[in-house]
Amino acid sequence: MEYEAVIGLEIHVQMDTQTKMFCSCPVEFGAEPNTNVCPVCLGMPGSLPVINKRAVEYAIRASLALNCKVHTHSVFARKNYFYPDLPKGYQISQYEEPIATDGYLEVEVGDKTKRVRIRRLHIEEDAGKNIHEGSKSYVDLNRAGTPLMEIVTEPDLNTPEEARLFLESLRNVMRYTGVSRADMEKGQLRCDINVSIRPKGSKTLGTRTEIKNVNSFRFVQKALEYEIERQIKLVSQGGQVVQETRTFDPSTGKTYTMRTKEEAEDYRYFPDPDLLPLVFSEEWVKDIKASLPELPHQRIERYVREFNLSTYEAKVLTDNKELGDFFEESVKHLQEPKMLANWLLNDLLGLLREKQLSIESSPVSPENLAQLVKLVKENTISTKIGKEVLKDMVETGKDAQSIVEEKGLKQISDESAIKSIVEEVIAKFPQEVERYRQGEEKLMGFFVGQVMKATKGKANPKLVNQLLRQMLR
Repeated sequence: MEYEAVIGLEIHVQMDTQTKMFCSCPVEFGAEPNTNVCPVCLGMPGSLPVINKRAVEYAIRASLALNCKVHTHSVFARKNYFYPDLPKGYQISQYEEPIATDGYLEVEVGDKTKRVRIRRLHIEEDAGKNIHEGSKSYVDLNRAGTPLMEIVTEPDLNTPEEARLFLESLRNVMRYTGVSRADMEKGQLRCDINVSIRPKGSKTLGTRTEIKNVNSFRFVQKALEYEIERQIKLVSQGGQVVQETRTFDPSTGKTYTMRTKEEAEDYRYFPDPDLLPLVFSEEWVKDIKASLPELPHQRIERYVREFNLSTYEAKVLTDNKELGDFFEESVKHLQEPKMLANWLLNDLLGLLREKQLSIESSPVSPENLAQLVKLVKENTISTKIGKEVLKDMVETGKDAQSIVEEKGLKQISDESAIKSIVEEVIAKFPQEVERYRQGEEKLMGFFVGQVMKATKGKANPKLVNQLLRQMLR
């Protein structure tokens, strides 16, 4: 029997606010443990929460970007469970009345577009962090109270690749809207996966398992590949899938049982008595919608339309917002988007990867890249010399013009100067000249190479080819 997977995701996105969800403690990654805490986020008796307005604004902004219906009335609830990193013994979240529902995000899967429905987006506070060292465990509560959005999809995904592509698209939306940096390595985007299998063509959902806290897009795909295969093998052998929570171990590529799955009633949700319902105006929602920036799919369309880039080039530039920003800044200095995209994607990024540098920390500025491309376009230097100059720019941080002048790399475009070198090369290789004239036209590359060698790569290649063809005839 052939089976298909049914996948839904629960994504926690840490909002990029300066302070926590219900208190004024700073949100700071990497601070000394338990330094960014106060009576509110430590759950001290008598302390009262106050809602962070900026976090609410960010949640509305993300909801609109994900095509959700924003509710001007929502309710905070207490989600009760006991764990060392949860100082209050409950988490403030939203349950029956979330801030947003019924959205969708369209994802490019191969040459098709798949619409993934979003069931709900709600606001909650993060828990702290448990740190395990050998036989000892520690608790750091700096993260406790950090504003989170939980985004829950419908079970619309069917393959591990679709799940990865959806998460990558979601991350880009979060970054473009400015609501989160969505850095998985820093825990700013975390994913729980719900997955089940069913006979292909069936509409009945199978028993699902949940894989908790997978912390990279690649691991999401790997975890799903293993878990789907495990469930199919289990059912094919007459066994049954048990509803449970599992964890993924990247070192083995396998998922393992953590605990039996809790149901919603296990958390004993009830409205938080310390917080009034969250109420805001439709006008505020309209103002936030009007301020939404260009989203990734809109940027891709604009790059193809305005800059004549291929869809692939536009997507690569757009997938990393900072890369797209770098590209657009360089275009401001030189109206040659196709050439700039080529140099950026094929040359500069490769050099940065070798040095393990991000585009944000590039020693080559957008203006300097534009200056280099302009030198190549105007035949001041050849493409080959340009690539060498770019290497120097990455190494030294100097601009292209300075390097070209310091090293005397300007392209020789003087016809009489090149002509005399061509004459010398022809005189030096009479046998090859005779073979060329007998029909071995592939020797043209040999002659061009000799001229370029004599000029240390500085001769104008187009002019070299032109003069050689004339003189060899």
